Amino acid sequence: EAVAAKGMLATLPASTLAKVPKADSSPTGAWVGVSARVAVLAYSKDKLSPEKLPTTILGLADPKWRGKLGLAPTESDFKPIVTSVERTYGHTAALKWLEGLKANSGGHIYPDNEALIAAINRGAVELGVLNQYYWYRMAEEVGRTGMHSALAYFHDADPGYVLAISGAGVLASSKQQANAKRFVAFLVSAEGQSIIANSGSFEYPIAPGAPAPAGEPPLSSLHPAPLSIADLGTGASALALLQEAQLL
Repeated sequence: EAVAAKGMLATLPASTLAKVPKADSSPTGAWVGVSARVAVLAYSKDKLSPEKLPTTILGLADPKWRGKLGLAPTESDFKPIVTSVERTYGHTAALKWLEGLKANSGGHIYPDNEALIAAINRGAVELGVLNQYYWYRMAEEVGRTGMHSALAYFHDADPGYVLAISGAGVLASSKQQANAKRFVAFLVSAEGQSIIANSGSFEYPIAPGAPAPAGEPPLSSLHPAPLSIADLGTGASALALLQEAQLL
């Protein structure tokens, strides 16, 4: 979206855009949605039971989680969650929430979600919010018997229950327009989407009828916040909020 907003992407063919739901692609046709990931709550099974988990993203700012929360604020996947909270509750409330997260995380700030899920899994912290595929990738690496953590979802349509889209576009400056557009079309074809489902990335392919990655609930069974691509925007407002909260 940031690149599209600068007019740097070529418009994609309608036949490519039609392969996935309209809501999952650029509102102007500058890029097409290819895959999706969903924000979840990861927690230590040794230290927490599911019924004790917060059911809302705002609940993570509750002082009872002080010293127990892990956070990866520089992770790009965190920005759509911040945007969602700001869109729902406003700037002031979103800033107060981030300040609560900062206080609760204390020294448990991690450089990325890989480090965060590893910390949760070894019990260094009790819980944290991240995209689901980080847990599944780690489970594939260490085996399910090595997973001392689990995933939980916030309640339906909670601002923390964010479905974020990975997209693909073609630079307007490209001298290989035809080949680039063929490749983007392949990504959203049945074959391309099947490759994504079985690639080990553990992101969801989003074309209708595409299979979910092995072991994950179907995309159609999820109930994320009703946010459009336009709502999530470029992430600029989230960046400003994170800087204001001194998390960046």
